[in-house]
Amino acid sequence: MNAIVKGALVAGVLLILGAGLFAGLRGRETVPEKKRAMTIAAASDLKFALDELVKGFRAENPGAEVQVTYGSSGNFLAQLSNGAPFDVFLSADVAYPRKLVEQGLVEEDVFLYAVGRIVLWVPKGSPLAVEELGMKVLLEPTAKRIAIANPQHAPYGRAAESAMKSQGVYDTVREKLVLGENIAQTAQFVESGNADVGIIALALALAPAMKDKGQYWEVPLEAYPRMEQGGAILKRAQDVELAKRFRDYLLGAQGKALLQRYGFFLPKE
Repeated sequence: MNAIVKGALVAGVLLILGAGLFAGLRGRETVPEKKRAMTIAAASDLKFALDELVKGFRAENPGAEVQVTYGSSGNFLAQLSNGAPFDVFLSADVAYPRKLVEQGLVEEDVFLYAVGRIVLWVPKGSPLAVEELGMKVLLEPTAKRIAIANPQHAPYGRAAESAMKSQGVYDTVREKLVLGENIAQTAQFVESGNADVGIIALALALAPAMKDKGQYWEVPLEAYPRMEQGGAILKRAQDVELAKRFRDYLLGAQGKALLQRYGFFLPKE
């Protein structure tokens, strides 16, 4: 075999090997990296606190996609029981995720993350002296519409109802009640003027979007049942490891400090 033929054969082999290597590299480059994603069904009292917490979680987990849907805990329970595609459930009542445990839908176990509190809230300029009169303000003639969350499926609505009964005003004011679908909508009713006063979550009253727009009076804790808020990771979560990482972040030092800043008690307090 002369040198010319031998050289041509070597060049051909190198060309084939190079093409194969290039194709392999191209193949590796074009395979997209799997994105880490998580969807959260969260009680509406968490709206502002959780938005801030998720921002911090994303910063510590670059590339993680986190989507949060806010609503009433009772409605979420019904949806999750029927297969709604959420990965994490953060409820305003720990009893709801415990029901999911009974249905065999929860990864590991339920976790407690906060204890909620309620307040009477009026917008700035209101003639209602809520800080002076407390629960008695609901008896004032100018308190024509009183907003609370719907007690049938919103834990904050049940707390509001219990507080009014324990303070002896419920029977007098029940015809004035305007029911919000969830506690965030209840707050919007009062803020927008569609209600004169509302019983809302302290966490919403302290939120930057509302704290300068009104005054509030904190309802005594003994006036309503303790509002233990709990969460769960669903077995069908698309990324269980990411969901657990989020749970640990929520229950860690940063999550606890943020929840306390928004007026939540911690479970052991």
